Amino acid sequence: MKDWKSVLKADSTGWLLGKDNPSVRYFALTEILEKSEKDSEVKEARADIMETGVVPRILSKQRKEGYWEAPERFYTAKYKGTVWQLMILAELGAEGGEERIKRACEFILQNSQSRENGGFSIWKSDRTRGGRSSGVIPCLTGNIVWSLIRLGYLEDSRVKQGIDWIITYQRFDDGVEKKPKDWPYERWEICWGRHSCHMGVVKALKALAEIPADKRSKKVKNTIDEGVEYLLKHHIYKRSHDLQRVSKPKWLRFGFPLMYQTDVLDILGILTSLGYRDKRLQEAVDLITSKQDEQGRWILESTFNGRFQTNIEQKGKPSKWVTLRALQVLKKFYG
Repeated sequence: MKDWKSVLKADSTGWLLGKDNPSVRYFALTEILEKSEKDSEVKEARADIMETGVVPRILSKQRKEGYWEAPERFYTAKYKGTVWQLMILAELGAEGGEERIKRACEFILQNSQSRENGGFSIWKSDRTRGGRSSGVIPCLTGNIVWSLIRLGYLEDSRVKQGIDWIITYQRFDDGVEKKPKDWPYERWEICWGRHSCHMGVVKALKALAEIPADKRSKKVKNTIDEGVEYLLKHHIYKRSHDLQRVSKPKWLRFGFPLMYQTDVLDILGILTSLGYRDKRLQEAVDLITSKQDEQGRWILESTFNGRFQTNIEQKGKPSKWVTLRALQVLKKFYG
């Protein structure tokens, strides 16, 4: 296996360490340079995340009750509602113990999580507290469980219920003759149908991968194995029944943050974090390598800018977030 830096046209790590983006700086220090959380630079970057840049701009627009925009539109206010802010804050490495972050977490747990089954819903229930059972969908459940784990809620019983929903209901169908008809599969054709939604699979796997290895139950491990094999069968972005065809061309355009969408870099980030170096990943890894510029940087090719509470980087320009993720993948894959 080749050294990971040998596939780079240049080493852009120094660029990632600039103080203009404290989140990227923090992750570059800890995951690329492997510095300890006790390191003075790491501590400084960690503190700066809450003081400068995107995180404080998002938090400045939060209502005192913990939500953004209209409270009942926590999901449907794309991408300014509470669900989406929680995801972005988790992506940026926001401090989960901070009071405003905790209020946001509690708001989503109280308004989106179904009391009947533990999944997360796009609608609040009209009759009971929590989310409406009929609105529970896999990509949202995976995204929220992942976000809450990142923000320190792994041991919370409600997050454990969300994990249980994933290992109980998440499917990895690759074209079955008849789609399942019982709950929750009968409502959302786009999520289940005869072929499981790729995004739902990715977000479910992302959530389970965030659980520390020593805290994964046998059922969690089995579900991870199923999800990984589903993605490997597709060579990440191909059609499993015709590997000469790309499933969705937009998965080849790298973005940040992705919200409920995914791309090749996102999927490889999950699989390499789990330690996979399967040969079926190689084509996707080569795609990543091919997209760097002469300075070893990657471009932001896809964005929801203009629809966020605050814009994050600029489309068509070198992206610190995409570059960080590319380096993380290459470092883990090549070792």
